[in-house]
Amino acid sequence: MNKVERALMHALFIHLHHNIDRAIDFNAFKELNQKVGETLPNTLKIGPEHNDDAAVFNLNGNGYVTAKMESHCSPCVPRPYDGAATGAGGAMRDVVAMGARPMFLLDFIGTRSLEEKVIVGPCGFKEECTCGNCEVMTSQDRVNMLIQGLSDMCETMEVFVVGGGLSTSFSDIVPAVVVSVIGKLVTEEPLTKPAQEAGHLLIAIGETGSDGNDTLYRAGLVSELLPAVALFEEEKATMEASLAAFKTGKVRACSDLGAAGVGAAVSESVRFGGLGAKIDLSKVPVKEENLTPEEILICETQARMMFHVAPEDKDEVLEAVKSKGVAAAVIGEVTADDEAVFEYAGQPVAVIPNHPSTETLEKLRKGE
Repeated sequence: MNKVERALMHALFIHLHHNIDRAIDFNAFKELNQKVGETLPNTLKIGPEHNDDAAVFNLNGNGYVTAKMESHCSPCVPRPYDGAATGAGGAMRDVVAMGARPMFLLDFIGTRSLEEKVIVGPCGFKEECTCGNCEVMTSQDRVNMLIQGLSDMCETMEVFVVGGGLSTSFSDIVPAVVVSVIGKLVTEEPLTKPAQEAGHLLIAIGETGSDGNDTLYRAGLVSELLPAVALFEEEKATMEASLAAFKTGKVRACSDLGAAGVGAAVSESVRFGGLGAKIDLSKVPVKEENLTPEEILICETQARMMFHVAPEDKDEVLEAVKSKGVAAAVIGEVTADDEAVFEYAGQPVAVIPNHPSTETLEKLRKGE
């Protein structure tokens, strides 16, 4: 494994963000939902055991509803406003990825007593500023920033805020910032994450930058942590472009580009579909010059999606996306292999197997 392979594989196979089922028994929920389904048959379409972008259920035969809960706690330490906004935007993209338009949001914030002082900035996790670029404020001031970030994202995306909660009993440095987003499906059937067929093309929607480099930072591949920046108008444009593409009926599978970016979205899609992929990272639309292949692979820049389409449908889908002023490009294709291969202009960057060996997983757990 090279360094970027190690970083991405740790995110995909060890870090709990991508492996919630190791901490929570999804089978117990599945059994519970099956029992409830005896009373309410044909209601739940996609539950937690599917490990997809969001849940999908049917309300009394009146169409599918999509729901997603997302936490964005740690990013709210250095950047409360952007952290809260990107948490809301990310949950909305997960809803969009299933083929739905987000409509309603609920939020929960947990923080210290409102009178207590907190440090906002790069040193926030240490509770003592040594960089000179942090700001000391009250917990109330930080809550106001969190609420403003959530509110501004909802206003931009035209999503109702319908409720939420607040607790001031949290003692941790990191505030709790959790949102739930509910939307209504606009496609006939839900779009799902798993790749469906070798030969399908992968289209990246939106532009990649150097922000949201958390995975690279944890792996020691960059020296400065750059949390993802909230992109309000771009988020709205990407949503509208995605919905326009869905209207063509030609998008076969879909996922948003969230944690670990292009690398995670591609690798999870092909692994869950029992297929592979070959990606040319030099084809990914970018918003900054001189991005490294590793940044293009893993950065978590907001307002991005990934579509799977049949070759004969790519022009129609690309035209629909670009009609909304959003960048889009074919970056690779689904293969019949058992791994995702990432290159940059013909040079290898990373190969991510669908099923790492026991020895490899043990090395990742030990940080070797």
